[in-house]
Amino acid sequence: MSEQKQNGALPFAFLKGKIVPIEEANVSIMTNGLQYGNGIFGGIRGYLEKTKSSNNTQTKINIFRISDHYDRFLKSLRILNQTISYTKEQLVKITLELARRNKPTVDCYFRPFAYASHLGFSPDLLHAKFDFALYMVSMGEYLPVSAGLKLMISSWTRISDRSIPARAKICGAYVNSSLAKAEAVSSGFDDAMMLSEDGHISEGSAANFFMVRHGVLVTSPKHSDILEGVTRRSVLKIAKDLGIPTEEREIDRTESYIADEAFLCGTGVQVAWIKEIDGRKLGDGKIGPITEKLQKIFFSIVRGQSEKYHHWLTRID
Repeated sequence: MSEQKQNGALPFAFLKGKIVPIEEANVSIMTNGLQYGNGIFGGIRGYLEKTKSSNNTQTKINIFRISDHYDRFLKSLRILNQTISYTKEQLVKITLELARRNKPTVDCYFRPFAYASHLGFSPDLLHAKFDFALYMVSMGEYLPVSAGLKLMISSWTRISDRSIPARAKICGAYVNSSLAKAEAVSSGFDDAMMLSEDGHISEGSAANFFMVRHGVLVTSPKHSDILEGVTRRSVLKIAKDLGIPTEEREIDRTESYIADEAFLCGTGVQVAWIKEIDGRKLGDGKIGPITEKLQKIFFSIVRGQSEKYHHWLTRID
């Protein structure tokens, strides 16, 4: 079995304008994007939905907010002042074609990325040529959503907009996340929380942060060097529809210690509640009522059980 398939990769990928077997989806060691991290990527979830009839059980895959993901994907490219030869509509079409070709039977994850495909040695982006690729993997929980996460505040500072723009999913920028994640895991935690250069909570190593204080749902603002998450935006919309008060504002490190409840959210992590931060138990150490309600609604949406948010899903039979 190939290493790709051992890591859950589905049989086919899209590379250099066509769908190819995953074993053939390779680039040269000299590729500029590999040398310098000159590229951007996305992450899109596909959720299995089962429907029962009198005779059998039918399954389909619900792709969550695919158009919104590709909108951010192309805006990330714009921040690098780069383009690729595909429109958003074409990217969506390629993704659906690849999903139908791979025929996933479990929850899956799409990884689109655009990268500097030329073989030059210079990090110069002005003369870079970007190409697009896409592959799929089977994916369940990236972090546990029901056990309660234990987080630490990382000693690594979140990258700032003045260095590598965090609102773009730039490949090389995620070394910052890798350092923070490794520090947290090696110290016995599930993940890291990162502070911005001015000392406020930014986000997790690769997820947005929410907390609840006195019945108000609070999350770090866009100017705190966060990724402008699609799941984050979804949570804010769901909360608004439920009548839950929300605030987007700066959060001190110590304020997170006294939150009544908290959670991380993102395409990978989904909606995962936080049990403790830096060894301080949040609330009563159990999932809070607002977090539990938001988590329950989120999973009902992606499983196709909510007509209200049906427009967020693209169904693949």
